[in-house]
Amino acid sequence: MKREVKILGLSYSQSQVNSYIVVLAEVNGHRKLPIIVKTQDAQVIALKIEGMKSPRPLTHDLFKTLCAGFNIEITEASVYQCLEGIFYSRLVCNNGIDDITIESTAGDAIALSLIFDCPLYVTEEVLSSCGIMMDDQGIIQDTSKENPKNPKRPKKDIISIEDLKKMMEEAIKNEDYEIAAELRDKISKLEADKNL
Repeated sequence: MKREVKILGLSYSQSQVNSYIVVLAEVNGHRKLPIIVKTQDAQVIALKIEGMKSPRPLTHDLFKTLCAGFNIEITEASVYQCLEGIFYSRLVCNNGIDDITIESTAGDAIALSLIFDCPLYVTEEVLSSCGIMMDDQGIIQDTSKENPKNPKRPKKDIISIEDLKKMMEEAIKNEDYEIAAELRDKISKLEADKNL
């Protein structure tokens, strides 16, 4: 059985250098699933979440263009297994006749679900073994004392300004100047909005 999830947050990983953590949240539930992804996947995810477009196509955009050229659509992405801390994912592709399932990294599955605007799922097995009960502020909840009368806390930004700055630094280091410029512009806008 699989559960639909959405991206709740993206932040720099303090434990693994050059990695980011994507937090997936169960759509009709309370469990969260943190997954570590590569910097390149995090940049694509951040650009899509923030509604920014790279001036030239990135690898994931190229993949979408290639799929469109051959009338292939990704209809769903899923994280289906976790073994020894490694998440296994797959994409379901359709060419108008057949569904074809291909393996992918978790980061690619998450990024491509955003690019193709298709549902992202996590199996019940993965959510049960690796998911945690966490509120929107990142505080782990004690499920033994659930109280429905607790007031909801305000939602925080999906990606913090500090994390966007780290992504910009990584983009500059990797000579991805177009992405760095997009991130710089987004940071400037967020900082200006914050000062209003």
